[in-house]
Amino acid sequence: MKDIIIQLAAAFAGALGFSLLYHLRFRHVLFASFAGMLTWGVYLAVHSLTDGSFIPCLAGALFAVILSEILAHLRKCPATLFLLPAIIPLVPGGSLYYTMSSAVRGDFATAASFGRETVICAFAIAAGISFATVLRELHTPKKVS
Repeated sequence: MKDIIIQLAAAFAGALGFSLLYHLRFRHVLFASFAGMLTWGVYLAVHSLTDGSFIPCLAGALFAVILSEILAHLRKCPATLFLLPAIIPLVPGGSLYYTMSSAVRGDFATAASFGRETVICAFAIAAGISFATVLRELHTPKKVS
């Protein structure tokens, strides 16, 4: 339990740092940071139920899009302001680092293993965002001129 709390706090801090680095308006910073923390919470919950990282990253990305749309509606601003910080905790930075480190050392088998994990997670994030966005567009009524 302590480990989960530390991970959620780190996800909040990562989303907060990203929000501040890119000068998100202060009135949105806490909402965006909580979105990142909640997204990581969804990732952890789904990861505890499945093997691998594709499904947890996909579920986290879907959740991030839905939450960002809700926050955008409530805060009357673009969803992107919340989506980008919410996705930051899912970005496979660790596996990307280990991919490059192994490749530089000449350990190509390990680099390929970490590289595969990096690509799977990145693809899941992109697929989750795309899928949720398509569902939103299909659900949104279109104005007829």
